[in-house]
Amino acid sequence: MSHRKSLSALAIALVSALALVLPALPAQAATGPNVVIRWNQALLTAIRTGTLGPPMVSRALAVVHTCAYDAWAAYDAVAVGTRLGGTLRRPVAERTDANKAEAISFAAHLAAVDLYPAQRAGFDALMADLGYDPADASSTPATTGVTACQAVLDQRHADGSNQLGGYADTTGYAPVNAPVVVAQPLTTLNQPGRWAPLTYVNRAGVLVTPPFLAPHWGQVASFSGDARDLADGVRAPHAYGSAGFRAQAAEIVAGTAALTDRQKVISEYWSDGPASETPPGHWCLFAQQISARDHHGLDQDVKLFFALANSVMDAGIASWEVKRDHDSARPITAIRFLYQGQQIPTWGGRVVDGASWVPYQVPTFPTPPFGEYVSGHSTFSGAAAEVLKRFTGGDTFGGQAVIAAGSSQVEPGVTPAADVTLRWRTFTAAADEAGMSRRYGGIHFRLGDLEGRALGRAVGGAAWERAQDYWTGRG
Repeated sequence: MSHRKSLSALAIALVSALALVLPALPAQAATGPNVVIRWNQALLTAIRTGTLGPPMVSRALAVVHTCAYDAWAAYDAVAVGTRLGGTLRRPVAERTDANKAEAISFAAHLAAVDLYPAQRAGFDALMADLGYDPADASSTPATTGVTACQAVLDQRHADGSNQLGGYADTTGYAPVNAPVVVAQPLTTLNQPGRWAPLTYVNRAGVLVTPPFLAPHWGQVASFSGDARDLADGVRAPHAYGSAGFRAQAAEIVAGTAALTDRQKVISEYWSDGPASETPPGHWCLFAQQISARDHHGLDQDVKLFFALANSVMDAGIASWEVKRDHDSARPITAIRFLYQGQQIPTWGGRVVDGASWVPYQVPTFPTPPFGEYVSGHSTFSGAAAEVLKRFTGGDTFGGQAVIAAGSSQVEPGVTPAADVTLRWRTFTAAADEAGMSRRYGGIHFRLGDLEGRALGRAVGGAAWERAQDYWTGRG
């Protein structure tokens, strides 16, 4: 399902197949969104166009919004930057919104180009629209922004992500199972409880076998410093051969065979797969809505997106640490192995041989290419919801999405039979639905979802506390 969204004067709408709105959403300002929102929008556009996976996207969001924050901190009386502390602090007379906006923009531009060099034209166009020449950083605010951001980039270029090496794995990971061809019945698996690559035809019509995405990601330096410790505290998944392993597979088989239109819509709405802003970016869209709803000024948005983006980065680090530690089988291979030779019900009212079972996903992206346990969606969403709760002082959200009849990409023209409106009274409800969507879609088991939610909440809390340390001057 397409998730290209735009900010209007009164609401944020998800265009194409759905619309996302908040009731009576006020205009953010007479002049439109502030520069933090503008740069967030520009980055999300680059993310949709690019090919980076969720953990890399979460880091990109964190790098850009950390650069923006560090530039802004130089114009605040108390806040300190993450790399240079208070050494860039400007005099009181210079602490104007105009200077803050210029410093933020030069910092965000530098970071965005570093992360998405192929999208430079779009970032340059935004600078021009804001009234800045990206080639001229001679003013004090511009120099301040560039200096602040370069310090962040220098640190992040050596943070374990291997950005400068194209994010290639640095650990020597190799799957224990041979690729499973989705279009053919499964016959055997070397280790049924472990992850297996999938071979399928992608959106471009090319036969692909994606490797495990970023198996080294647990080694990336986290914002809070606690992400890996929190990951290490997560319980182990159900082992292959256990009653729990068999029960979780049976639950997915039964659940996906009985999906309602609403459950199918939930699965697709939250999918955030290729050509989307991915799960971390989805929550940055929600933050744009909260900014407009609560009449945020520049200072508030710098802090909000700084805390939020770093929380989802840490969620990616923590969840990928767990994924690599356990290397768990996805439902598509576990169910095929357990039910091969048996006739089982599945979505769409069909009955199939278990060896050919597929989840409720588009055939061009049947399951994301990394281990099942824990759910990244659940961890990203749990962390983001925790930060939004703490920043706003409560759990009230009030968001909704309207999904048009027949807009499904899995069952186009058929599902849903009528328009479906998804509503989230609270941030927690939205995060829980995001996690549950992975079970409806048949790509995560119950425990992977629930443990991911808990990990996300813990990661979000730690990131929130660290962000507060910076903007209250404790560093």
